[in-house]
Amino acid sequence: MPSLKRKILALAYGFLCHAIFLIAGLTMVVVMGSGMTLGQGTVPDSWALWANVLLLLQLPTGHSFFLTDRGRRALKRFAPSSIACDMAPTVYVIIAALQVFALFAFWTPSGIIWWQAQGSLLPVFLALFALSWALLGLSTLNAGMELQSGFNGWSAVFLGRRVRYPDMPTTGMFRFTRNPIYVSFALTTWTVPVWTPDQLLVAVALTSYCILGPILKEARYRRIHGKRFEEYARHVPYWLPRIPPAPRERGNRQSGLTQL
Repeated sequence: MPSLKRKILALAYGFLCHAIFLIAGLTMVVVMGSGMTLGQGTVPDSWALWANVLLLLQLPTGHSFFLTDRGRRALKRFAPSSIACDMAPTVYVIIAALQVFALFAFWTPSGIIWWQAQGSLLPVFLALFALSWALLGLSTLNAGMELQSGFNGWSAVFLGRRVRYPDMPTTGMFRFTRNPIYVSFALTTWTVPVWTPDQLLVAVALTSYCILGPILKEARYRRIHGKRFEEYARHVPYWLPRIPPAPRERGNRQSGLTQL
């Protein structure tokens, strides 16, 4: 592929990726913060629950599928063959962001509000909600923002080099728990200032995925990093954070394709 065409394609994928990522993130924060009352779905009452359950199921199902060997091969179909392998991380983020947007934008609200923080409780819950998202942001930075945001895929294509993946994360929030992104994301679902049947369903479903989902990720880490991951896992718990955090990792690091 000519260099100019490759660069234009890379920029197009990058713009699409980051735009969808931003829109999906904002939609998730706003709709979840409302207890799912701001979802724009209009499915009739008799079918609304089933439609919402399908929206919930498509998120973890798709997220997990595209991290399998078959899913990684499928990702390469969304870009020209000459750049498909390196563009895969960006394509993954695009698809994941579209799934997140679909869940929250097209949710059909039940119209029932159980409880809503008011008065002096409102700023408390807003602060807790914001803190949960801050922890999620910090965990994402510790894991490698260039990978989590899809930047490393399109930027590699733009620069004409192979995509580079960050090392297995063991610092920052990863000294408290092996899965701080999942823990923080689950926390966002339980610190909302508005509680509805919809929010309870979302919180239970997504928290369940956050507990079970990392099993696939850790299987890849064990395959790629072997004894290094096992040593890390001996000191850092799978999910519930340890206090104080584990000691900093020592010794040589081995880089690897830990995600895609």
